[in-house]
Amino acid sequence: MQEPLDLQEPRCRARDLGLVLGRFKPGKYNAITDVEGVLVGHSTIIRGRGPLRPGHGPVRTGVTAILPNEGNIFMERLAGGAFVLNGAGEVSGLTQVVEWGLIETPILLTNTMSVGAVSDAVARYMVERYPGIGDEHDVIIPVVGECDDSWLNDISGRHVRSEHVLEAINTASDGPVAEGAVGGGTGMVTCDFKSGIGTSSRKLPEVHGGYTLGVLVMSNFGKVHNLRVAGLPLGEVLAEKYRDLPRRGQNYGSIIAVVATDAPLLSHQINRLCTRVALGIGRVGSYAAHGSGEIVVGFSTANTVPRRTRKMVYKMKILLDQRLDPLYEAVIEATEEAILNSMCMARPMSGINDNHCPALPLGEVRRFLDATRPIFASVKKRPVPAAPPSKDKPADADKEGTVKVAEAKPTEVRSAEGFPFPTKPVPKDAGPEGTN
Repeated sequence: MQEPLDLQEPRCRARDLGLVLGRFKPGKYNAITDVEGVLVGHSTIIRGRGPLRPGHGPVRTGVTAILPNEGNIFMERLAGGAFVLNGAGEVSGLTQVVEWGLIETPILLTNTMSVGAVSDAVARYMVERYPGIGDEHDVIIPVVGECDDSWLNDISGRHVRSEHVLEAINTASDGPVAEGAVGGGTGMVTCDFKSGIGTSSRKLPEVHGGYTLGVLVMSNFGKVHNLRVAGLPLGEVLAEKYRDLPRRGQNYGSIIAVVATDAPLLSHQINRLCTRVALGIGRVGSYAAHGSGEIVVGFSTANTVPRRTRKMVYKMKILLDQRLDPLYEAVIEATEEAILNSMCMARPMSGINDNHCPALPLGEVRRFLDATRPIFASVKKRPVPAAPPSKDKPADADKEGTVKVAEAKPTEVRSAEGFPFPTKPVPKDAGPEGTN
């Protein structure tokens, strides 16, 4: 069979197309691994072609593993959180993450029908590494997210095995992250174009704390006419060209996102950060359809919560709530770019029953951007303010926990941290509790 012509088009990341997404700069690798201690690994399964034979193939699937804290996440747990924009999807273990505010296992991404197999394999891996689980230590519930890759993959065949999970975990590393049709993203589709795994990061300037934030997505949502690139309605232009292309029918798809940061955040702050990821997903065109699952998991590497300690009290470094806005902006930017990277790096793929998913036509993207560039040529983006010349950080930015809320400048928006305290003088005749 002759390969489609779109296989011949070289792939590149979204930023290499000249897209400037946001005002904050990416980290060294523009990946979630820019957050120190975060490792990513994949296991990709591509086998067979032609008609679907349930249990035999064709197979277009895999597993992606995100290992916080260089893999030592069980003994040195991290503050975690989550957000569910639309729940037609699953991340196993999420209930405990939200309840305890902790991440204590690797985070795995795969297809819908393989969640159980992946969870079981992670449990086996953890028990072999930490034999005290279930006896000396508490039991674990692995964090495993899923999307439906049944347009290209024999999903009911459940081809993901324990060896694939171990491959993803054992090959996880820092540095550049493979994107597109790899790992859990092998069979995924976004806006009717091939996609999969994508990642991006942002490094805040020192005046905002100098923190690093990274996002990794397994992207699998939308229809072609929904697609927006850098705010431009590219999908409406491409919809006409691809109107006769066979595509998945009523399945709108889903997306799982993982957020990592070295900013010292508590669980409720990570929940709030995860909420803003939904805004980044919306920038690319998602409206979180009825049958779609948009689920976000996040963690901070700034504090580790030891499993073994003789202490009764554990002290944590915490970022003030009124300092979160730059992180909110950065996570939206990184999410948008991560999704576009998943599409820009993915090559076209044919799967079950010769269902074909084309790659996003990067030549068309460049032409569309070139045509619209003169419109924005005169627009100057307001730069991120530079750090004070005498110090890298403002006086109240980071003093290892010595800063008091009363000493920090509140936001201009009226909110809990912005009110003076007490808000009203206590009546002279008030009782010991401030009441008559």
